[in-house]
Amino acid sequence: MVCVREIDPLVRKICELHDKISKLENLSPSKEVDFLFTRLVTTCIPPHPIDITKLCTKIQRIRNNLIRLCGKAESLLEKHYSTILISLENPVTNHLHLFPYYSNYLKLSQLEYHLLTRHLNQNSNPTRLAFVGSGPLPLTSIILATHHLKSAIFHNYDIDRSANSVAEKLVSSDPDLSERMVFHTKDIMGTSSDELRQYEVVFLAALVGMESDEKVRVIEHLSLNMADGAILVVRSAKGARAFLYPVVGPACLRGFEVLSVYHPTDDVINSVVVARKCRETSGECGLNYD
Repeated sequence: MVCVREIDPLVRKICELHDKISKLENLSPSKEVDFLFTRLVTTCIPPHPIDITKLCTKIQRIRNNLIRLCGKAESLLEKHYSTILISLENPVTNHLHLFPYYSNYLKLSQLEYHLLTRHLNQNSNPTRLAFVGSGPLPLTSIILATHHLKSAIFHNYDIDRSANSVAEKLVSSDPDLSERMVFHTKDIMGTSSDELRQYEVVFLAALVGMESDEKVRVIEHLSLNMADGAILVVRSAKGARAFLYPVVGPACLRGFEVLSVYHPTDDVINSVVVARKCRETSGECGLNYD
């Protein structure tokens, strides 16, 4: 297989940025870190017909490592800003815009809610939702709870105790959200059927299961333990954006019927997949995946 790095200028540029990022001693927010990751994101945003399944082994390794580096940097960025926010008065009401990607989260959450409502009972919104991989700055849960699902209870799952600690302090400053946000420090793979069947909707963060086989295992666990008919919202990526986040294809979604797939072309990076847990007695699920 010919290495696409030698013939595709975009992939060559991404690889050059990977080389520079991988040499950084620390991925915590700084002028250099912010500059390199901003360049990487702006490089990957424009639509590009690249098929990541056809990348040579060398580029696949670079892509996998870049996704891990992006995940680490994103976590550190969120923790940095969440720590700043909890030092301010009324942070949820007045200061969330300080996070540099807040507007992107507003757009992404609006998109996810719009896609979700297409497949819900029109007479009622979900009342119990779970977000898996909520992190130290659970913006999706916060935005959905304050803008769209104003009476729902959100259960936020993260394996990192320190991330949950910061997130819980942030939410505790808001009287309404502190009553409707619950935080669980646990691996979703160890979460029981009795627990998962409580949720009408489960959101799966893009960076939960950064390797393809990890993602498949997580989704398989959800398919075995979510309630029949419950909705799964998964974040994916398309084109060059797949150098930033994992791709969730139809093979990852066994046990679910794919209802909607949306690939943004603006500055919202993630694609969104909405799927319904198949009923155990209904036979095979449809895979209407584009």
